[in-house]
Amino acid sequence: MIHERIDDEHMQSIDLDIPVTFKHRVRLTKDVFLAENKVLGGLFRKDKDAKVIIFVENEITSHFPALEKELLNWFSCHSHLSLTIIFRAEGGEYCKRSEAVCREVMDAIEQNKIDRHSYVWAIGGGAFLDVVGFAAATAHRGIRLVRFPTTTLAQGDSGVGVKNGINLYRKKNFLGTFAVPYAVVNDFRFLYTQSKQACREGLIEAIKVALVKDGDFFHWIERNVDELRELSPSVLEESVTRSAILHAKHIAQGGDPFEMGSSRPLDYGHWAAHKAEQISDFRLTHAQAVCVGVALDTLYSSKKGFLSEEKAMRVIHLLKKLGLPLCDEAFEVRNTIGNLALLDGLEEFREHLGGELTVLLLHDLGQGMDVHEIDGEIVEECLETLKSISIKYAQ
Repeated sequence: MIHERIDDEHMQSIDLDIPVTFKHRVRLTKDVFLAENKVLGGLFRKDKDAKVIIFVENEITSHFPALEKELLNWFSCHSHLSLTIIFRAEGGEYCKRSEAVCREVMDAIEQNKIDRHSYVWAIGGGAFLDVVGFAAATAHRGIRLVRFPTTTLAQGDSGVGVKNGINLYRKKNFLGTFAVPYAVVNDFRFLYTQSKQACREGLIEAIKVALVKDGDFFHWIERNVDELRELSPSVLEESVTRSAILHAKHIAQGGDPFEMGSSRPLDYGHWAAHKAEQISDFRLTHAQAVCVGVALDTLYSSKKGFLSEEKAMRVIHLLKKLGLPLCDEAFEVRNTIGNLALLDGLEEFREHLGGELTVLLLHDLGQGMDVHEIDGEIVEECLETLKSISIKYAQ
């Protein structure tokens, strides 16, 4: 549609609508690279040849020494796709804090002549996918990316998202893009490569999305908490599946996939988590920081009278039953003038989107609400309460 007007004798204005539609392909399966599994092959046109470069997080290859052989066998059965190289790189939070890994990925893309009709495959945890995704989104202004998330956290949340980024100026994801991946493939086999504690901690994003989007899912997590703590495969995989679908549906159908507004419901508990990661010099993993951030914002919601105390404590007790952290010293650090350094994260959270500060809190289990200010004194009260509860549980 063209909107044309003449504002005065010296200027003509033309506003042109550019509609763009993306397909967000999410697949959930197990043993995706085995010949009998048809999920992956179904994503690519057989009548069109294309090059593929694969980036694998180092830790994954140590857990799956046969992975390279599996990949080579898979490509031998799909001759329309040409595997150029399997490139291994450092993962974890380190890769987001340094430009080195991103540059390695860029170099490999350039040296292997990967173009916009090629595919970049990334196999690894959320931080690794962020870095490879950022490189893929910016090289040649965008190369088709296929993500293979390998952690509970990534399969249930970030891996099915549309964001990429690396840290800069000591700020989380300061440099990044919104880019819908060509496809996301959750292979549940990878979930069991993590330590058991990391796997449990990754469930915090499932709990988070249940709290803000789906009360029935939260009740299901409560009922199955013992099996989740033991990482029973059927329950763990259902939890990840439901979390992934809720995240993907919100992004695709929530009306603001590229966060042009001021509200970010999927970032519940994250304003404090991102700052605490930074304060701890990234000793805290993202999952650990979000555990405390969710506990903090849930208790804060109760102390402000938005959420009943009984429901807030149900959330807190669920986190403890899963063995998740409720507090950390990074949340208690003071800045040079004696104020809680954590509160500096509010302005950084606002700055990331611009506009008015907007933080999501809870009105009910499964129902969020936006607020535009946070009371620092109540935040300190909540942190003291969470610390006391943690001590009580430890006794």
